[in-house]
Amino acid sequence: MSTSYVRAVSTLPALFAAIALIGCGDPPSGMDDSASASSVTIASVTVSASASASASGGSDTASSDSDSNGSDSDSGAGTGESASAGSDSNASDSGASDSNGSDGGLKFDLGDTPDIGGGCNGGMGGIADESFIWIPGTSDGTVAKIDTRTLVEVGRYAIGPAGGSESASRTAVSGDGRFVVVNSRGTGRSTAVAANVADCVDTNNNGMIDTSLNSGDIRPWGSDECVVWTNVHPTWGGSAQQGPRGITWTIGDWNEATCSFINQKVWLGFLSGGGEGHLVRFDGATGTQEELLAVPGWNGSGYAPYGGALDPDDRPWFTGLRGELVRVNSDQNPATVTRFNQPGNIQTYGMTVDPNGNPWMAGCSGPVSTYDVGSNQWFSVPGTAACHRGMAIDHDFHVWVASNGPCELVEIDGATRTLIQKHQLAQCSTPIGVSVDVDGYVWLVDQLGWAWKIDPANVGAMQQIPVSGNHYVYSDMTGGQLKSVTQPPG
Repeated sequence: MSTSYVRAVSTLPALFAAIALIGCGDPPSGMDDSASASSVTIASVTVSASASASASGGSDTASSDSDSNGSDSDSGAGTGESASAGSDSNASDSGASDSNGSDGGLKFDLGDTPDIGGGCNGGMGGIADESFIWIPGTSDGTVAKIDTRTLVEVGRYAIGPAGGSESASRTAVSGDGRFVVVNSRGTGRSTAVAANVADCVDTNNNGMIDTSLNSGDIRPWGSDECVVWTNVHPTWGGSAQQGPRGITWTIGDWNEATCSFINQKVWLGFLSGGGEGHLVRFDGATGTQEELLAVPGWNGSGYAPYGGALDPDDRPWFTGLRGELVRVNSDQNPATVTRFNQPGNIQTYGMTVDPNGNPWMAGCSGPVSTYDVGSNQWFSVPGTAACHRGMAIDHDFHVWVASNGPCELVEIDGATRTLIQKHQLAQCSTPIGVSVDVDGYVWLVDQLGWAWKIDPANVGAMQQIPVSGNHYVYSDMTGGQLKSVTQPPG
């Protein structure tokens, strides 16, 4: 049976944050595959609102991906077939505010996208100008919230009761930056955290929001009032390989009266016990499952749907590990899926979708490739054969890809599908996730315990930000992928 708890979420003005993308991550070696798909309902616990550190989410450690150089491949020529089935914490964060921004309009990601003006009380209702990256702690069952401008970790949250056995490896941020959902591949769980105190809930009625205030202040599971819902997926197969991975939000509907997005959905994928790919849709505010698409015989090397991203038509795309490419036709009622066989040399690992609606795949080991939807053709970028992990696309349509063999950051011209440069990193262990923030900076997360903030125009001046723990992530850690493929409201 499913386990969940939900806290009511306020419909206050949206807060447009960050930019990023990607989805992916294998279970660490030594992971216990016997995790159950059920547990008990979690009760809320009253805790102090002080900023002192409290118990962390667990001490189990996770090692690096044990499947990074597998030999599985998928032959085929890209023909499609259709299948259907059935905080800001008490306003204490430095460099960010919760309301009354002085900007006079909300700024979007792409450099040539105009600011929103008019309507909504002449400036989007005072939406704050802020930006966060959310980095999962695979080794301790947490997620870190980092202000991308001040480079300060302003909160860390337990995302399940099992500590490191949660094995968090994917985060997805809503397009307005208000919420993050973290997938736990080890326990079959997905958990949502609110970015701003306005969306948290005073469940103990003490007149304040009891939530994490800094990196050392991890509240006991069930007590942080910015953790707004959690679910253990009832049809999850029960092993770490089958746990949820690929994930994306939809942008939702713009509500002019409240100057906010409503009806935001979350799509994510996992494997059933019988090896079916289950692609499920949740209500982003409550975590209520609304739809399930079964994809028989999922082609993904025995792993759950690996990466997820949205296209400009609001359709989610998912990839299998060195396997297939799948599009959810959410514009149909009922929704269906279209399955595309990838050429065997691509060896898909990380993925994203560009503003033209074309999926990109980072091969491990294989080239960086893209599928051109309009022409039904596959293109691989010459000179990029390596073990690639996460990837993201910046405001100038440059594709940035983490590489583990050799250890570097790859820059590609997305328009011409050509290699620009392979950048050396000042310190390099296992580069994993890549994202782009609201200001256009590229973020690269290293699995060993740090992240890089990179100016695309001056890569050599990259800034290192320590982030304690082990971080195995390939997903949209800032919400930037969504904002790159959607149009401004109004």
